Parts: sequence; structure tokens; C-alpha cells
Amino acid sequence: MLRKILIALSLLGLSLPSLAEAAEITGTAKVRAGDAVVIGNARIRLGGIDAPAVDQLCLNTKSERWTCGVAARDELAKYAEGKNWVCHTRSIDRRGRTVARCEVGGEDIQKWLVRNGWALAYTRISKDYEPDEAAAREAKAGMWQGAFIAPWDWRVRNKKTTILGATKPPDGAHAVLLASASGPVAPSPDCTIKGNVNTSGECIYHQPTSRWYTQIKMKISKGTRWFCSVEEAEAAGCRETKR
Repeated sequence: MLRKILIALSLLGLSLPSLAEAAEITGTAKVRAGDAVVIGNARIRLGGIDAPAVDQLCLNTKSERWTCGVAARDELAKYAEGKNWVCHTRSIDRRGRTVARCEVGGEDIQKWLVRNGWALAYTRISKDYEPDEAAAREAKAGMWQGAFIAPWDWRVRNKKTTILGATKPPDGAHAVLLASASGPVAPSPDCTIKGNVNTSGECIYHQPTSRWYTQIKMKISKGTRWFCSVEEAEAAGCRETKR
């Protein structure tokens, strides 16, 4: 589609700078995941990298479960939301998103994500960020602090899926890493607090003793999440139900 647009613009006699500008998307971004943002009406997938899904779990240095996908999303938002983005279009993916290389304040944001351990170099597409991944692994940054599954493997995970990380995976690592923080079943026996989003967009958490606990159906599409403690739920911006 982009190629056809560029050809059409060329036939209209537009200059090469104009053609280049047509392939750029600029503005402030709303972060949806560690590798996905929205600028205006454009849904953008950051090219050359792969970040954990928002419901993906990792293990930290103490072999404790943590929502690394949420952390990747939130760290990107903290670092880059409110700043001007310039995204250079590369293609359109099968979900209709624009795949692009993006700069924030002149900085390659994909490079920043990989170097800080919030995404991996997606070498099937590009090897540009391999040195940054090596640096993150050496520094034990982000996901590299413990154990995790590569995002592309996590989407099709099974009991034989490879575990990555800077340390030797602890016993039982697969049971945690294969689970989802948003699925219908709690990712572990001690993670039974339910989080959901109400009609006002507010995150509410429900302990097993709450009135509505059993009525809340855990579905990724509804924005639900499991939490292991009240502290974790409140750190994610959720408040306790009033009933």
C-alpha cells in the first residue's frame, strides 16, 4: 500500500523530500506495549525488536515472579510519552499496524529499549540491535536480571521452550514463565488477587474474600490481571474494591 502511495505521489510531481515526508509519522505517542504505540490514528509496531507482551511474566534476581511486560510498557511510557516522535515507515504488518523505526528527541527508541533490557533484537528481521542486546545481557538490565522467555517464543510457548537469562533458571521456572498474568487460571497458587478495569477505566483489585471476586471472569481481552500481593496491585495503579 505504501509503495502504491509513493508511486501515486511521484506521478503527481511531488519532490523527493515530499515523498520522504509522506513515509514519516510524527507527533506524541501513547504507549500500548513495550514495542507498540499510537500516534494520532496510526498504530505503530516498533520494527527490529520484540518486547514482552503486557501479560508476560519473568523472574527477578531472587527468582520472584514479576510482570516484565507491564514494566517494559511502563518504562517506555515514562521515558518517551509527551516527547515528539518521528517514525520512519518500513511496512504494514498482518494486523494492519505500521512497522517503523522511531526516534524520540533524535534518539533511536528501539536501541534504548534493547540496551535497557526491555526488548530483544528481533534478528529474524534485523541484526541492528544485537550489540545493544549483548550490552543489556552483560549489565543484567531489565529482563536480563533473572530468567525469561524470548517474546517470540512466549507467544507459542510449551514445556520445551528455552529459558533465557543471565543466571541459571531456578527449579520450577517453567511453571511460572509459561503462565500468563491475565489468563483464566492464576499463574501460581499465591497469586490469587484479581484485577479488572471498570467502566470508568479505573483498575480495581479484588481479594478472594471480596463480594464480587467469583463473578470476575479473567480474560485478557477484558484487561484483567492476576496479582500476587496488595502491594503489587497498588503499584500497578489499582485500588481495592469498595465491596
